[in-house]
Amino acid sequence: MAASGKAAAFRLPPLPTVGEIIKLFRLKAQKQLSQNFLLDLRLTDKIVKQAGDLKNAHVCEVGPGPGGITRSILSAGVEQLLLIEKDARFIPGLQMLSEAAPGKVSIVHGDILTYKMEKAFPKHLKKNWEDEPPDIHIIGNLPFSVSTPLIVKWLKNVSQKNGPFAYGRTQMTLTFQKEVAERLTANAGGKQRSRLSIMSQHLCTVENCFVIPGQAFVPKPEVDVAVVHFTPLVQPKIEQPFELVEKVVQSVFQFRRKYCFRGIETLFPENGRLKRTEQLMMTANVDPTLRPVQLSMSQFRNLCNTYRKMCDEDPGLFVYNYREELRQKMNSRNLLESTGQPEQTEEENQL
Repeated sequence: MAASGKAAAFRLPPLPTVGEIIKLFRLKAQKQLSQNFLLDLRLTDKIVKQAGDLKNAHVCEVGPGPGGITRSILSAGVEQLLLIEKDARFIPGLQMLSEAAPGKVSIVHGDILTYKMEKAFPKHLKKNWEDEPPDIHIIGNLPFSVSTPLIVKWLKNVSQKNGPFAYGRTQMTLTFQKEVAERLTANAGGKQRSRLSIMSQHLCTVENCFVIPGQAFVPKPEVDVAVVHFTPLVQPKIEQPFELVEKVVQSVFQFRRKYCFRGIETLFPENGRLKRTEQLMMTANVDPTLRPVQLSMSQFRNLCNTYRKMCDEDPGLFVYNYREELRQKMNSRNLLESTGQPEQTEEENQL
């Protein structure tokens, strides 16, 4: 009982402020790494609160930097905190935090895009996918340059139930540019509806929690920042392989201002393209004159399921690459000896 009481009442000892840490170690945000520091501990507390009850939880913080969010996570009474930081300049300051919370903090100097998270947490924390989420959380104030590729990578991990999701439906609380957060959570018909909307919402419950004004960061970014919470769904809304869903969704949004059939055409080789596009849309019961942003999740599910059947019937179809076909056509045109330069087609301009 005494041990649990201590865990509940954990407080960090007096430490230099985050601002003082930045001065002490002469830390400067690097623009090329899109780094922005959040110094207000009231805001870092608010971010951590969105993750839920972290008492005795295991947490991985991505890109802790000078350690503002790190302090809030530790103050929430976590059992273990794994810090993954790519920039070696921040390691000494994080080690200071580690020493202030003996036995609680592990620091990895590495890149989250390549770090293997399958073994990041104790095996006993694993839960079945159908159960409640495990007591594991991922939290991070992500650099803008890495946020989109990282969430796509993690969504693929959700689909395949590996990486940090080998432990079950691990929850994530992450920051994004406000516009990216709006894409992640956009509903059908919304102007921010995009590939990210479908890929995230068919796999997770996605909540846009709150917006942090740019002036709260040092240096001040040109955009505001939003905190987004992800909880993987027990059953994905589109039950097809990640790569197939991604290919269909990317194709649909390739010409986002045109009718949706224009993007769907790019799923098929030029020979027989029109007939196969009509077959796909008719079988999937999708109006070809809808814009990509107007398509519902169920319509994307129908398109993916129908495309999967077509790929099963024609195994070479899935590996077809529209852009590669365009490149070959362009190369052939460039080889033609002509006194005048042929005008580029709309497709070539798109490429």
